[in-house]
Amino acid sequence: MTNERKALGNVLRLIRKERGFTQESLAYESGVDRSFISLIELGESSPSFDTLCALCKALDIKFSYLAAKLDEEMLQE
Repeated sequence: MTNERKALGNVLRLIRKERGFTQESLAYESGVDRSFISLIELGESSPSFDTLCALCKALDIKFSYLAAKLDEEMLQE
């Protein structure tokens, strides 16, 4: 697991919870398999750009917001 994957997983989990989604509900809204969302959050898998875009759309956030939060997370490590 790379630091970048771990940071992305932490950020995605935080935003998902802030928005009131479970992994199951985010999977339904985004069309991304729940088990894959879990792997992303655990830092065990890297999502494609298309998958990140689908997650951002479902979470109602801009990709730039996700990127900014990822930058902040990586600076803290």
